[in-house]
Amino acid sequence: MDQRRLTDERGITTAEYAVGTAAGAGLAGVLYKLLTGGFGDRMLRGMFDHVLGMLGIG
Repeated sequence: MDQRRLTDERGITTAEYAVGTAAGAGLAGVLYKLLTGGFGDRMLRGMFDHVLGMLGIG
């Protein structure tokens, strides 16, 4: 293999990690806003009530 080619592509992995980290942080921010807002509260309450209903408790 050409040694020059290997050294030219070393930064690509770092860039891929940076893009993945940014995407993960963005998704976490969106999920946080959904779950802390009214929609998340209603969704979690509905899921909790459903599970209790399936167990025969609620």
